[in-house]
Amino acid sequence: MSASAAVRPAPGARYLLLAATLLLAIGGLLMIWSASSAADFVQKHDSYYHVSRQAVFLLLGIATMLVASRTSASFVRRFGWWVLGLSDIGLALVLLMGVGKFGATRWLDLGFTTLQPSEFARLGCVLVVAELLADRQRRPRPIKEDLPKLALVVGVPFLLVMAQPDMGTAMSILIAVFFVLVLGGLSTRWVLSTAAAIGVAIPILIAAASYRASRLSAFLDPYADPQGKGFQIIQASLAFGSGGLTGVGLGLSRQKFFYLPAAHTDFILAIIGEELGLAGTLVVVGAFGLLCYAGVRIALSLKDTYARLVAGGVTIMIVTQAVINMASVTGLMPITGVPLPLVSYGGSSLVFTMGCIGLILAMTRGRDRATARVRPPVSESEGTASARTVERRRDGRPHLSGIDGGRARQKRRA
Repeated sequence: MSASAAVRPAPGARYLLLAATLLLAIGGLLMIWSASSAADFVQKHDSYYHVSRQAVFLLLGIATMLVASRTSASFVRRFGWWVLGLSDIGLALVLLMGVGKFGATRWLDLGFTTLQPSEFARLGCVLVVAELLADRQRRPRPIKEDLPKLALVVGVPFLLVMAQPDMGTAMSILIAVFFVLVLGGLSTRWVLSTAAAIGVAIPILIAAASYRASRLSAFLDPYADPQGKGFQIIQASLAFGSGGLTGVGLGLSRQKFFYLPAAHTDFILAIIGEELGLAGTLVVVGAFGLLCYAGVRIALSLKDTYARLVAGGVTIMIVTQAVINMASVTGLMPITGVPLPLVSYGGSSLVFTMGCIGLILAMTRGRDRATARVRPPVSESEGTASARTVERRRDGRPHLSGIDGGRARQKRRA
């Protein structure tokens, strides 16, 4: 197989990834304004309080995405362990001096904004596991030799995130790492064993904490406690039901008037469903579907193992968070407190996610340079002409064979 055939360019996938990202981010900005304006007017005396802050972070996110897209796989490879190590330190600091909301302590207060280290822990896990799997392809060895290192890389942030507590983000770490292992060509036996372990861990973790058990019971029967644990999911259901097919109209939501908690953050999809209906909800779902397709398409087009695993792993990491949020808001799984990436309010989360999109694009840079170095095949006539132009005289001086050949023919005719 030729080098050019071994690499399948995907410029269309990159444009599709950018289009889906900007659609979600700009659409999210519009819906944040709609969902938060009423509460901001009452509480902050400024209807544009949240949307103006999010707009600034959107500009920062676009700049971050552009900068990240200009890096290379080799550059990212050097900083994977740093990202994981610093995020683990941040997770430990959250337990000591973090700020909380809704019963969970997940953020560090930086003064001008808050930072959620678990976001970076997910990325760090993906980058480091991708590096370990790429190294296994360079130096083949039994998987058992890498199990202790993999357990340390994933186990430390997982336990620290669970201690916040934040089971939704902890499970998204495991799912993202699982798909990196699948993309890395891990044997079917180990893939199935990992999936089984995650499946067994979920009910154990739910049963280990009373608040998770109560969330599960509220998920199974929210009307058993309509003013307590079931309140939020009931209000979200009312929002979707009121929206119908085409919605009540942009800005005309009733649930945002202090009925639905976290309307502009974790439950913004319910406001979209109410104001824009099923049609608007499907646009959001479709945009994440396009983002997933484009990211995976880019990953599969990459020849370098590390770049392929990073592009695929980061894509799955973002999409997994989106699926968890959408499933929670629509009542398909218990509430987890995970925001909708690119859409929910949250400045640091938006900048981080757009930076991750930039990393996906950055993985294609080495591929483009490799493709540019591949010279097109030389035709037989071009090869003959080239050989003639570099032909040399016996005395070592170059000459143009066509001119010399013409002079020789003229002498024979004379």
